[in-house]
Amino acid sequence: MVQLDELQKEISELVSEFGAIHNTDYVMQLISTSLGLGVDKTSTLDLKIASSALKEMREAFAMFQPFIQRRKVTIFGSARTKKDDPLYSHTLNVAKSLADLGWMVVTGAGPGIMEAGMEGAGRERSIGVSIRLPFESEANTIIAGDEKYVSMRYFFTRKLMLVKESQAFLCLPGGFGTLDETFELLTLTQTGKGVPVPIVLLDLPGDRFWHSIDDMIRNQLLVRGLVSPEDLALYRVCDSIEDATSEIQGFYRNYHSVRYIGKHLIMRLNTEPSAHLINVLNDKFGSLCRTGGFEVVPPHSAEKTENDQLEKFRLRFDPNRSDAGGLRELINFLNQGV
Repeated sequence: MVQLDELQKEISELVSEFGAIHNTDYVMQLISTSLGLGVDKTSTLDLKIASSALKEMREAFAMFQPFIQRRKVTIFGSARTKKDDPLYSHTLNVAKSLADLGWMVVTGAGPGIMEAGMEGAGRERSIGVSIRLPFESEANTIIAGDEKYVSMRYFFTRKLMLVKESQAFLCLPGGFGTLDETFELLTLTQTGKGVPVPIVLLDLPGDRFWHSIDDMIRNQLLVRGLVSPEDLALYRVCDSIEDATSEIQGFYRNYHSVRYIGKHLIMRLNTEPSAHLINVLNDKFGSLCRTGGFEVVPPHSAEKTENDQLEKFRLRFDPNRSDAGGLRELINFLNQGV
């Protein structure tokens, strides 16, 4: 039997031979884990799930790669919405508005709200991530056959790609699938598993689909202590296209992005924070800091190595990771002054 150190040597030689370009440690971990699944006598079904998931994730990563620098908004909503439904044209118009502002639109590539989003954005500004279902196996005609389209077998890999690659989210009315996607998105943001993003729950004017969901959150979850008041800042219910686009655009008015390095959160900004602003932040948002306070810093060595947004200004602090709602309120405050 090959010993562990010998196995690692063999894997290292294999990776070197086939010329992994970067992050060879992770490539070696993938190979080692795959071999481990065989050693563990994993069932054929489980091996099939792991193999298929990794294969389609690779395909999806490659599809998104050329557009990594483009801002993207994911639209969730019902596949059952008909083209003569006012909600269809509402979705089409908001997607067109965002696309005209430079956003690419990502949807599940199916009919209904997904097709409306792509029709509004146009084929060139649309990206599709479909799910293979017995009753919905093909992409809509707008994105079918495009290089910016990928079909996936598993919901969990599809949801990963719909969430991971976007910097904003529009949730239109829908059924179980839409509610699942929306609440998973809120959960990821609330728990810090996802980075801060604008999450817009968009109703038709006069409709109360998302307003009623918001009522339930406030009147049931909040009063029972199942969510905190700060969590209500993680999303916003809108009725108009102008309000929805303003919420998404405004989120990036000054705030740009975040990155965790060690225990610190590095928040990248479009404008330089003044000494006065740092004092205000430490006074108003000091509870977000687990230790110490806010400080202005230059790019970290890891950011320099990866050429990661080096032109942006930076705030650094040791965050209280359980308060994602407070983090969103900090971002809102930073955006107000610009």
